[in-house]
Amino acid sequence: MNVHDSERLSGLLEDAGYLKASEGTQADVVVFNTCAVRENADNKLYGNLSHLAPIKEANPDLQIAVGGCLAQKDRATITEKAPYVDVVFGTHNIGSLPVLLERARVQEEAQVEILESLEVFPSTLPTKRESAYAAWVSVSVGCNNTCTFCIVPSLRGKEKDRRPGEILAEIEALVAEGVSEVTLLGQNVNAYGVEFGDRQAFSKLLRACGEIEGLERVRFTSPHPAEFTDDVIEAMAETPNVMPSLHMPLQSGSDRVLKAMRRSYRSTKFLGIIDRVRAAIPHAAITTDIIVGFPGETEEDFQATLDVVRESRFSSAFTFQYSKRPGTPAADLPDQISPEVVKDRYGRLVDLVNEIAYDENKKNVGRTLELLVAEGEGRKDSSTNRLSGRAPDNRLVHFDAAGVEGVRPGDMVKVEITRAAPHYLIADNPVLEVRRTRSGDAWEARQGQTEPETRSVGLGMPSVGVPAPLPAAPACG
Repeated sequence: MNVHDSERLSGLLEDAGYLKASEGTQADVVVFNTCAVRENADNKLYGNLSHLAPIKEANPDLQIAVGGCLAQKDRATITEKAPYVDVVFGTHNIGSLPVLLERARVQEEAQVEILESLEVFPSTLPTKRESAYAAWVSVSVGCNNTCTFCIVPSLRGKEKDRRPGEILAEIEALVAEGVSEVTLLGQNVNAYGVEFGDRQAFSKLLRACGEIEGLERVRFTSPHPAEFTDDVIEAMAETPNVMPSLHMPLQSGSDRVLKAMRRSYRSTKFLGIIDRVRAAIPHAAITTDIIVGFPGETEEDFQATLDVVRESRFSSAFTFQYSKRPGTPAADLPDQISPEVVKDRYGRLVDLVNEIAYDENKKNVGRTLELLVAEGEGRKDSSTNRLSGRAPDNRLVHFDAAGVEGVRPGDMVKVEITRAAPHYLIADNPVLEVRRTRSGDAWEARQGQTEPETRSVGLGMPSVGVPAPLPAAPACG
């Protein structure tokens, strides 16, 4: 969701006459779009701001802006710790950034503007999408849950839902531009519809996406187990372009810890959902989030988590050591776990997750899969003469590029899986089939675009001057 917000920020700035800074050059404006889920986000932000201090001193015209969840949380603290920051804006007013930058420039003083509630849904703002073939589409913002470890509801606010017609119109417009895959986004995506009183609104939305001609792949993230209903499973199984992948946050396998986390489900319900999904969609790849070291977690509780992981057979898992966040109920709980114990448990969990992921990946050897060719997914593609793509279940596949000259990101290829690793699959045999797509055409057209010279902007997430992927964070679902 932060990456999508950054696309909105890029769109706003380009709409106001800014241009993305070229690699190796110093931007005129640096924007940090921040997360507040884990403590290292704070450390990274202030560390990166300190690196900019001497650059700002040498060039007073450089503007630095900080937005997102950490800005919503820290507010004026940011300008106290880094008085050279020009603009601070929150999660509810990202559309104000160009005006705040101009105001700071004219008035020659820092502008801090934090709204307490959403006034304009972010999807009405201009967007500079990073991908020509895949797009994020927000269905809701905010969250009505009160998980004790999570600070997001207090920063993003209560859930606000878009009307289905607005969402579908955005998707149709994206498809007309060449996009072939969309990911529906919500802090608790399967709670969609709660604001206008339709408990089956999300499954209806999935089915409606299936009616959009030219939309090849639909994904969504992140649902909450407590509200994950069978109508959603049925819609996934019966709608051909809804992909067989599901991210279902577990957080803990211990019922006692789940209760302390204020997660309104227990391990039996979670495993029941997994079983029903696999019965309806046998090849579904299921991923999850797990927190290790929540206050009061015993070795018995941790073993319960390992038991659920063994039974669930996740294709991958985002695993995290509990991060104490001031302002959350869990921060004040007794029996905080020592770092040494947390580190030990975390290592054992990662070993198990990787072992299971490897076993699950090996089951794909010999299968023929259709891949959406991706850009920037294979770090070693140039040295191994491979390209990379995503299978329908979202597994990453590196495939032999020999004989497929001209294949572009956004095109579709069919390959036979020959080998497996814990985090990806390999197809070393020749590509079986290539399908050039409008998405590939859109990617190719984008490569030939040129931009007029103007003011340059760098988005920090949290890198300085250029966009970079955010580290994964526990889903609040």
